[in-house]
Amino acid sequence: MKLIPTVSSLFLAALFAACQSSEKTTGQGSEKDMIRLITLDPGHFHAALVQKTMYDGVDSVVHVYAPDGPDVQLHLDKIQGYNTRADEPTHWKEEVYKGSDFFDKMIADRAGNVVVMAGNNRLKTDYIQKTVGAGFNVLADKPMVISSDKFNELKDAFATADQKKVLLYDIMTERYEITTMLQRAFSRQADVFGTLQKGTPENPAVTKESVHHFYKNVSGSILTRPAWFMDVAQQGEGIVDVTTHLVDLVQWECFPEQTIDYGKDIRLTSARRWTTDMNLSQFKAITKQNAFPDYLKKDVVNDSILRVYSNGEINYQLRGIHAKVSVTWAYKAPEGAGDTHYSIMRGTKANLIIRQGAEQQYKPTLYIESASGDAATETALKTALPAIQKEFPGIDVRKLAKGWEVIIPEKYKEGHEAHFGRVTQKYLQYLKDGKMPAWEVPNMIAKYYTTTQALELAKKSKQK
Repeated sequence: MKLIPTVSSLFLAALFAACQSSEKTTGQGSEKDMIRLITLDPGHFHAALVQKTMYDGVDSVVHVYAPDGPDVQLHLDKIQGYNTRADEPTHWKEEVYKGSDFFDKMIADRAGNVVVMAGNNRLKTDYIQKTVGAGFNVLADKPMVISSDKFNELKDAFATADQKKVLLYDIMTERYEITTMLQRAFSRQADVFGTLQKGTPENPAVTKESVHHFYKNVSGSILTRPAWFMDVAQQGEGIVDVTTHLVDLVQWECFPEQTIDYGKDIRLTSARRWTTDMNLSQFKAITKQNAFPDYLKKDVVNDSILRVYSNGEINYQLRGIHAKVSVTWAYKAPEGAGDTHYSIMRGTKANLIIRQGAEQQYKPTLYIESASGDAATETALKTALPAIQKEFPGIDVRKLAKGWEVIIPEKYKEGHEAHFGRVTQKYLQYLKDGKMPAWEVPNMIAKYYTTTQALELAKKSKQK
């Protein structure tokens, strides 16, 4: 998977080469094939990040449908910030409809052909089903579903999308993080990695841990979160939210481009959930609200401490491989730190480990640690590196006291916000092709089966 420039004329050529026809053109592509975005009820900053850059072949006019309120205004403010920034400003034009009938109005107007959904998750599965049923393509932020009782509805939505010949896809940004891409690439070098171990529940073959923070800096300013973000009935618990990325990566790395059958290939071992607690002062700092709203009072203890089930851990087997994923939410990161990721893939010849702690200056770093003796691994690395470098020019390794550090040129270190553009470009290519790879839809279904069933299991288990 070769990285490409953020805005690329080559991408334009590849995406719309087939669009040279007699239809009237606009300068960005033919009217017939122009992508026109609709943003539905944007309550999460991920909706804005999809528009942090411009895309060839995508109309600059974006229609927004939402109820009136602070969520949609925060979204519009972010878009305006991108339009007015000094460095490569965007030129989006937001056409906004605000009203209680916003969803029905969106369906009736048919002002675009791709609906971007990133916001309150309580009704997201319903919105997805109705939107694809009306013949719109959907690019949805994770999670697409937050409870097991809606899982079959999501399955039906994928079937409906197939019938309507539209594409339903979720935004899996972590596939574009360079250390993860390289972890996957090195795991496919059998002389270096060997084969993936089976592992045990106590010592899984694959572990992925993610640490996040409620108080954070996004696009140069402290993020204002909607109060409902702390309501698991609306946002979803951590075990069905951020773990979506981690479960996706386990599938994507361990069984690349292979179809996962959730009924046969997935077996849950254990799951647990626990809360992050914040006081009213902390809540005010991230929401700009002076009191807990009524819908959160069910989660408030002693009239002052909000308890959010934002943390979760899943232990499961995927085709007999033991895996563990976990997400932890702290209130605020230590000075100089941010969201962090830890990952290990255990091979019969070497382990591939991503660390992002203080020693790494909170930058994700990939290490290769031999399980079969450094001499054998060093020889294998010399043989394997040309194949890695062909896909990722400039990548190298540096010997350490224990194992090797993978040296990654700065050009690959884009950061999380840029990855939304990568996903959108990939989705645009799928739209141009009129299809996605055969494994994508069943693997999305398998991923959401894992998270929603894990939540049910965690609720039944003894809580921390």
